[in-house]
This record gives sequence, C-alpha cells and structure tokens, in this order.
Amino acid sequence: MGTARCTVGRFCRRILSTLVLLGLAGASSAAPSSVPKSSDDALLANLTSDFAHLAPQTIRPADGYIRYPYLIPAGYYTQMWDWDGFFIGLHWANQNPADAKYLRDWVLSFASSADATGYVAGCITPKGPRPLFGKFAMKPFLAQGALVASQQLHDYAWLRPVWPAMQRVVDYRKSTQFDSRWGLWFWDNAMQSGADNNAALSNDPKDSSAILAVDASFWAMREYLAMAELARRLGYPDAARNYQLQAAATRSAILAKLWSPSDAMFFNRRRDSGAWVRVIAWSNFLPLAGGLLPAPDARRMIRCHLLNPDEMQSAYGLRSLARSEPAYNNQAIINPYSNWRGPVWINANFLDWIALRRYGFHAEARWLAVTLAATLHRDIARWGSMHEDYNAETGEGLAPTAAQSPGSKFAGFVGWNLLAQDMLQCEVSPAPRSAAGKCAIVEEFAGEMQSAP
Repeated sequence: MGTARCTVGRFCRRILSTLVLLGLAGASSAAPSSVPKSSDDALLANLTSDFAHLAPQTIRPADGYIRYPYLIPAGYYTQMWDWDGFFIGLHWANQNPADAKYLRDWVLSFASSADATGYVAGCITPKGPRPLFGKFAMKPFLAQGALVASQQLHDYAWLRPVWPAMQRVVDYRKSTQFDSRWGLWFWDNAMQSGADNNAALSNDPKDSSAILAVDASFWAMREYLAMAELARRLGYPDAARNYQLQAAATRSAILAKLWSPSDAMFFNRRRDSGAWVRVIAWSNFLPLAGGLLPAPDARRMIRCHLLNPDEMQSAYGLRSLARSEPAYNNQAIINPYSNWRGPVWINANFLDWIALRRYGFHAEARWLAVTLAATLHRDIARWGSMHEDYNAETGEGLAPTAAQSPGSKFAGFVGWNLLAQDMLQCEVSPAPRSAAGKCAIVEEFAGEMQSAP
C-alpha cells in the first residue's frame, strides 16, 4: 500500500533526503535535468516541427449530427470526446488566439447536444451521441472551455443561444452526481471519469456511484467557477453569485472531507461509510493544480508523494498510479479500458506541471516539460505518430499497439499529447501572454482554477 504518513516521521525525512540527493527538494534546488538550455531550445524546435504535421489531424470538418468543425484524438479515434476535445482545444487556443474557434465549436457541439433534462453524452459522432456504459454523461468541462474560448476570442455573445442549455447541464450534473450529505461529487463509474480503470474508483456495476471522488469534486468546483464568470460577463449577476457560492461550498467540502493532513494526501472516500479509499492515484493531486492548499501543505504533499520515486515520479514523467500500489502496472491496454494504473499520461502530467509551477517547484516543472517532450519526440521519430500513454519505467509507447489498431496497422494517437509543446514553450520562452512565450492559456487556465474564495 502506498499510503505514506507524512508528518514528522522517519519516512518523510527519508524521502526528503532522497529528493535532496536527486536535486528535487524544492524550488531552490538544482534542475533535475542536466540538459543545457540550448538543447531544450533544439528539442522545442524539433517538437514544433513534429506537431506541425500531426496537429491538423485533430480537426475534422462539420459532418452530419456535428454541425461545426470538431476535435478528435486522431489515429485510433474518430469520435469527439468531452475532455479530449477540451485539452486539444486548449492547445489550439494557446498557439493562436484565433484558433480558440475550435474550442468554441467544441462547446457549441456539446451544448447543442443537451437534451431537455441537461444530459449530454460524453462522446458524440456524426451519427449522434454515443452512449457508453449506460448514460455516460459529459464531464464538467463545458463552461471551462467556453470561458477560455471567450477570453481568447474577446467575444462572449456567441454563448447566448446555448446559455440555457449550459445551465441545464450543470443542473443535471447536480441532480445525478452530487451527494448532498457530504457536499461532494461522484462519478457513475471510473469510465465516466476519463481515467478508465483508475484504481481509486470503481467500475463494478454492483457498486456504481460508490465513491466520493477528488477529481469529480474538483472539476465540478471549476465548472461552477467558470459558470460564475460567464454569467457575470453575460449580465446575469444573480446567477453569477449562485454559481460562485456553489463553487465555494464544493471547495470547502474538498478541504474538510477529502484532505488527510496526517498523510499529506487527498483521498477518495466511500459514500456509504465514509471510509477512506487509500489509493494514491494521479487524480488525488488535482487540487494542487487549483491552488486549494496553503503552500506549506502543498509542498509537503509534492515532496512526499508527487516527487517520490517510490510513488509518482519516474524517469519519464509522473505516473498515473503510485508504483507502491498493488495494482501498479504498465500494460498496453486500450479495450475495454485504457490503462491508468501506472503509465505516464500527458494530460495528467500537464496538470501536475501546473501544480509544480504554482507552488514554486520551477526546476522540477522545467524538467517535466523537457522529459515529456523528449519522450514524444522519440516516439514520433520511431513511429511517425504518438501513443496515448507511456511506460513509466522505460518511456516506451504503450497503447494503441499495431495489433490494437484498425487493420493491425499502427494508427497512433494525436490529442492532448499536443500540450507537451505548450509546456515546453512556456519553460523555454516563458514571457506570459506573448506570441513568443505561448504562456497565455497556461496562465489563464491556472489562474481561473484559483479564483474560488
């Protein structure tokens, strides 16, 4: 079991000593990577060239049920998914503010898909919504995408026709995924969370909706924050206050009921008994990206767990499940689940990278950006495309393998991996909001996360 009690015990002192030796003890430590800055510039140039060929594969023209150009992870996938499209849209908006139109169109497509109750499927296709695992509801990203798109395009008017649908969507989520007794949120199953087989959740059909989840609660909080800002911009002050209050209530519940000070860790809990789900997974660290913890607590959590080589940190990035957990593995799985029990995932690492920057671990953040970019560049050089996840112990691409791809020909994956370019750009040319620095979306994304009182 990977549950470390990070008080003043010997374990934490041992970990901190190890981190000092590795050069990972904090913001003032030497950079974990000894690669010269000029090499980082060359790596950025190479990755930018790679992505110039691959990134357009994520954009498809309007087709059938989808009335706007839409975003796909390419390669193995031809559908538009909820958080995949959100993260792909962030990349396009960061590279060129005018290309926030793709994120805008992603919002319009999903919002237009809402039924009378506010239900939106987490995946839509030219033939219509794609129901998976029952009512696979969209994750809380719609308002966040709308806010970023509006900020980049300097236009909120496009939202007015779909604003009633967006309000129904958040109301539907609260009526189906909120536990009023705890003031916290849950998923219908791990698959709905996007981290398909997250060991901290459950896919047992006999135990559905059983877990009060850190990630479900964090994303719901962020969605309310975004709804509050959108309502304010659209001239609905009462709605803005209501959404702000709901965000604040969720934030308070996360800190009061999911944070374990003695473990320096956020944990999921069971809805029925309140028992802690003491599994250290990538989703436990999301509140750090939002700045929910005071700096001393956050730094202790990062040092004892995120930068702990026995838990989350590997030579190739940050794992999706602690290496100390019994379920840890690096298998190449894509059907029926993708594998979130060990491999390195770029979107999860993007959020960890924001957390490192937020709490002053600048050398570590740069190391992470360089490491991920180097892994992807090697993958592209070998295969001509990318994989959706990477072996945390070897850096090798995992799924989809050729055997798992249509026609047994390697299909690749081009999706949120594009965020590696944004991370490296921000580290190599970090001037915020400049065309050269490409940090605008990163700064806005991180800043909006922290705006809860």
